[in-house]
Amino acid sequence: MHDKQDESLMALIEEFLTARATRKPSPHTLAAYRRDLHAVATLVAEATPLPLDALLITGLSPRVMRAAFARFAGPRAPASVHRAWSTWNSFFTFLVADGIVAGNPMPAVGRPRALLPQPKPLRGADTPEVLLASAARDDGRQRDPWPERDVAVLAVALCAGLRLSELLALRVGSLVGRPGERRVEVAGKGGRPRVVPIEADLDRVLMDYLASRARRFGSRSVRPDSALLVDRHGEPLRRGGLQYLVESCYRRAGIGDRVPRGARLHALRHTFATRLAEDGASAAEIMRLLGHASLASSQTYIEVTAGQQRDAVRANRTNRALAGLVPTDLG
Repeated sequence: MHDKQDESLMALIEEFLTARATRKPSPHTLAAYRRDLHAVATLVAEATPLPLDALLITGLSPRVMRAAFARFAGPRAPASVHRAWSTWNSFFTFLVADGIVAGNPMPAVGRPRALLPQPKPLRGADTPEVLLASAARDDGRQRDPWPERDVAVLAVALCAGLRLSELLALRVGSLVGRPGERRVEVAGKGGRPRVVPIEADLDRVLMDYLASRARRFGSRSVRPDSALLVDRHGEPLRRGGLQYLVESCYRRAGIGDRVPRGARLHALRHTFATRLAEDGASAAEIMRLLGHASLASSQTYIEVTAGQQRDAVRANRTNRALAGLVPTDLG
């Protein structure tokens, strides 16, 4: 066995987090790893006479981990417990690979079944069109209106299905290819790159935005290594700025009640995927375009679409007129 087996648990957690950081996860993902590891470790320490900093990795038997996770699961949602289980499973897998422990106790610890999150697209058949039309108008209420930029942000999210982090990572040089064959190269989640085709209309929107940006800040502002999306001062958009921009577009369009709770900017990506499914795209095609790691995530859009279709058929008044025409005791 490795000589680190007598190291403190907390030191090994930090070593694991350092190793995970080389994969370039988002800061939020890394913070979630840390929270889950520390929360369960604290429960282990509370069940022993040892302080947290004195815990050794050798003390984490399957029995100890089962007891800690039973307490951890009490006040938390199944999804949170499942995420913490996966984090600890990855931690022990790391320790086994390094020869620090002989085996992984997590298979002996029960976990709830992970439910795939349900898509939350914008509600209303014409909502994306209303949103884009509103963003394109200079309604006089903004101190420094920049409709070309606002439309470009919304259009990329709605027509390419990018995540917030992916939008922020785009460079001007991420747009590649000739007009009519344009593509956007995306640095996807988990370091998985992908390429999304850009149709002619979106291409024109992006070129119009870049031209307006060159007029505002000069041609040097649209060099290939420059951020694609910038604020009104020409600085790269950050997470809070992008979220505020999209929220303000919702308010100006008057569609706040059509945006699902808990999916403000992400609703644009969900709308992109849902419309793909409605127009006949397969789960495999949706998976490639959205950069999903598993086909199951993409399949949810098709399943939701099928449910929406059934709801629409059920709402047909002619169906209700059939009630009572046929005896219910047939067969």
